[in-house]
Amino acid sequence: MENSANNGMSRHGSSDVIILGGGLVGATLALALDAHGLTATVIDPADPAVTLAPGFDGRASAIASASGRMLDAIGIGATLAGQGCAIRHIRVSDGLKPGKLDFIPAADDGALGTMYENKLIRRALFDAAQAAAGIDLRMRTRAVSTERTAAGVVATLDDGTTVRAPLLIAAEGRNSPTRAAAGIRIAQWRYDHSAIVGAFHHERSHEDVAYEIFYPAGPFALLPLPDDAIGHRSAIVWSVAAEHGPGLMKLSDRGFLAEAEARMGGFLGALSAPSPRGAYPLGFHHAATIVTDRLVLVGDAAHGIHPIAGQGLNLGLRDVAALTEVLVEGKRLGLDLGDAQLLARYGRWRGLDTLAVAGATDILTRLFGIRGGTASAIRRFGISAVDSIRPLKNRFMAEARGETGQLPKLLQGLTV
Repeated sequence: MENSANNGMSRHGSSDVIILGGGLVGATLALALDAHGLTATVIDPADPAVTLAPGFDGRASAIASASGRMLDAIGIGATLAGQGCAIRHIRVSDGLKPGKLDFIPAADDGALGTMYENKLIRRALFDAAQAAAGIDLRMRTRAVSTERTAAGVVATLDDGTTVRAPLLIAAEGRNSPTRAAAGIRIAQWRYDHSAIVGAFHHERSHEDVAYEIFYPAGPFALLPLPDDAIGHRSAIVWSVAAEHGPGLMKLSDRGFLAEAEARMGGFLGALSAPSPRGAYPLGFHHAATIVTDRLVLVGDAAHGIHPIAGQGLNLGLRDVAALTEVLVEGKRLGLDLGDAQLLARYGRWRGLDTLAVAGATDILTRLFGIRGGTASAIRRFGISAVDSIRPLKNRFMAEARGETGQLPKLLQGLTV
């Protein structure tokens, strides 16, 4: 697939922002800005022929209801309509022992979120970005150098061209070279866990329920997907000790399904027809700052958390909503989009939220990883207690929906 150079862009390679990274977060940001009349040059070394192939990424993501409203507002929701599965109920348990915590919203509150396969989201975003007049999408292209000065940002690309903008945005993922080159420090550690991801079919319907089953070795998450021609289907995110990951990856399909069924206690019946599996190391990282001179970090370039609460992508989408609002309002006021005070607003807006969510997921990971009967009994007592306290449950459900704190307009389903 060829790069696109759309009519809405300057012939001199100038735009409102340069976005390094055209993944789920970077592409969503470009589309959100385009929906408000701002232009973006998106630079990504990936080859769409690879990243858009059906077998490239077997992961699925829970899109919180607030994030879903933003996708609707920028036109992506309509493309994804009917391709996801609503999450209408979340059940949390400590292993298969008695005691559970059920999050079931009121009927008029709508679903907690929607599960989509990443490959569907990626395709929808790519097609929309290619068609957008205000997005110059440069795939299979790398920035070999970037210069940030008082006058603006100049990026030199590996094809010899240069692009200019008032602001550089790093959406390159957790190993962001731009973040490192800017000297931004990060707090980080590994959990010594791997996440085994994929999907399989099961005999009984999941009834739109997401299950989070906690074991000392890590959580076992079962996430509802739409039925297909074979039958009922769910995605799996299975956290295991890093030393056990290679063994699970090498198991035959039959052996893997037997292990998964044992973790589930058979409550969805016999398992069958698994998808190819993937394994990903798990860790935590949080940037000391997400803004510096004419540079902003979004998504995994700014923060990375354990998938225990399924909030990783949603944190990045919340970055998108807040940054879009800041930049659109700045543009309307005639401000330099790289203005330090303008960017500081984004930094304050997102800094506390990302730190709070990251801290909470880290605590949960460690709490449920404590071994022993006493620890398990305490966890089950806590789970049952929360299950009986409606205001506390409502707070957790608001967090799951992404509806806490000062919500950007896009997360409310509004344009800026």
